[in-house]
Amino acid sequence: MRNLLIVGAGDIARRAIPLLTGRWRVHALVRDAGRAPALAALGAVPLAGDLDDPARIVLPPGGLEAVLHLAPPPEQGTADSRTRHLIGVLDRAAMVSQQEMRPPLRLVYASTTGVYGDCGGAEIDETRPPAPQTDRAWRRLDAENALREWAGRSGTILSILRVPGIYAADRLPLARLRAGTPVLRPEDDVYTNHIHAEDLAAITVRALESDRAGGVFHASDDSMLRMGDYFDLVADTFGLPRPPRIARAEAAARLPAMLLSFMGESRRLSNRLMKSRLGVILRYPTVRDGLADAVRAAGQKR
Repeated sequence: MRNLLIVGAGDIARRAIPLLTGRWRVHALVRDAGRAPALAALGAVPLAGDLDDPARIVLPPGGLEAVLHLAPPPEQGTADSRTRHLIGVLDRAAMVSQQEMRPPLRLVYASTTGVYGDCGGAEIDETRPPAPQTDRAWRRLDAENALREWAGRSGTILSILRVPGIYAADRLPLARLRAGTPVLRPEDDVYTNHIHAEDLAAITVRALESDRAGGVFHASDDSMLRMGDYFDLVADTFGLPRPPRIARAEAAARLPAMLLSFMGESRRLSNRLMKSRLGVILRYPTVRDGLADAVRAAGQKR
């Protein structure tokens, strides 16, 4: 069975592992030993290691066929040292007793659509040049560029998934709605994009296994909602008050910088390439579909 390494064994990895274990021997890099039993229960082989301390990482014997890179970059700066450390680990593992070993055939990296910056609400595809506006997005673009350079010299097929806002039943802004945090008024509002966590997990699997993988893909659903409309939809679905609407100037004075940064970027993502090349069929084509399922799940738990 083929060896797969998952780096960044968080929520999306936990959703993807059950989809992979029948065809892959899944190894999951974990720096917190307390999370190892839960990953093992899903069918993964926990592998102790930390990308901030790469010298201690020992990859499984037999080599890797593929890597699923879901680890976030550091929280500061404009470079992703963790991705560069991962590249170093893979290069080091490719040399055993001075005998050259084959590098992974595939690597899938979950990046962010934030690398595009503000697009003025335009509908964009993967040919749009990146123009990051935040350090957070620059770190992701740095990771993309480092992986491209490495894949070019190693012969690895690289798939970059540019991911928008992830949501699920347990990943909704309910606390923010209950707190009455405002959103922009319609004339100042921005377009946002979304993907359900279950769909994103399935997309990573398609990118690992499709014969047409390789390149950049928007891992986004079919929704093209303005941010305020998204919050209104969540509020209406769960019987909560809709958030107050305020002007952009007032938002700049009242809201935290991180939240405000998301309100400064507007774009609508085309997902046609993801569907045509990877053959993705979305379980939740729109946010409305995902929220309806979340309500059903909540009702079953009562």
